[in-house]
Amino acid sequence: MTETTTVSPLKTTFNYSPTNSTERPTQFSSSLGIAILSIAFIIGFPGNAFIIWTVLTRIKNRTVTCILILHLAIADIIVLLTAPFFIHLLVSGKWIFGSVVCKLCHYIGCLSMFVSIYLITFMSVDRFLAVVIPFSIQKIRTKTVIRTSVLAIWMLSTLLAIPMLFYRSLHADTSQCNPTHQSSGHIVFQYLFEFLLGFLFPFIVIVFCYLYICIRLQSLKFQSKQKTSQLVIIIVVSFALFWFPYQMINLIQVLGETISSTNTAEKFRRAALFARPNVTALAFFSSSVNPVLYTFAGGSFIRTAGVGFMAKVFEGTSSEAPSFRKVTNVFRQKSRNKSVELGTIGEVPEESKIFTANQTE
Repeated sequence: MTETTTVSPLKTTFNYSPTNSTERPTQFSSSLGIAILSIAFIIGFPGNAFIIWTVLTRIKNRTVTCILILHLAIADIIVLLTAPFFIHLLVSGKWIFGSVVCKLCHYIGCLSMFVSIYLITFMSVDRFLAVVIPFSIQKIRTKTVIRTSVLAIWMLSTLLAIPMLFYRSLHADTSQCNPTHQSSGHIVFQYLFEFLLGFLFPFIVIVFCYLYICIRLQSLKFQSKQKTSQLVIIIVVSFALFWFPYQMINLIQVLGETISSTNTAEKFRRAALFARPNVTALAFFSSSVNPVLYTFAGGSFIRTAGVGFMAKVFEGTSSEAPSFRKVTNVFRQKSRNKSVELGTIGEVPEESKIFTANQTE
């Protein structure tokens, strides 16, 4: 899998071909691409379908994390549906499915990327608010608010993925579904857009949330063993590991189009050209890894719960409420100690009243 570059005064076109060589297809590179996509589809499609089935049919009281995991699986499974098209491309060396499917397949991949990262960011912010405002969060954290937020994520991602429709086209002369840019400015826009909105900004939020959570809980001397937070952290780390190389190549390609040194710029372009097929395959594989992670997380339930073991894993997220209560009790005790110092031991902190009255999940 590779991209060859053709430059003209008016247009820069990157012609995609199924090989790791920058010159011509090789049997090894095509076979490697077919193997990666096949494994991703064989593992990821039934795995994510099983997650969706489990959440919809085996879990009655769905927690916030459970709802977000459901939509994460939906985002993963729709991108895996495009795998057979790309496998055929690698086998035959030609794109035979027409211009509409060409654009749609790449649009779905971009859509899935944005949906996944924003759902993961939402999970992290949810953990953050549970620690920062454990009393007030119960008013906000309703199923209606969560469903509205998830719908907003899908709608936003649908809009953010639109540029992909303009930067992919079917070239009849080569029968390839190629990335096409009218100028270097379009290249910079596409890849910088994906890097900033699809990786950097969301991960700044994610890192901030978990750093604050760690500092806050340590200051309270509160040791959290919450399974929900552990599961979310696993999802975050796995997503970062699979998508970080792809986003770094985006950044390298942007540098290749913006730095003034001609020799250095050419080196950056060639590096991005050579590495992009491999890191794209790695990013694609991220859509199949979550079911594997959940299986390892629920390994102890397989013998006792059978096909319902995944439900046991997700039911562990119901520990959200006990965790809220633990955090609240710590806050309440600290408020009580302060009240003793002020000689107002008989008063119940207003925040505690609010939390007790509005406790939900």
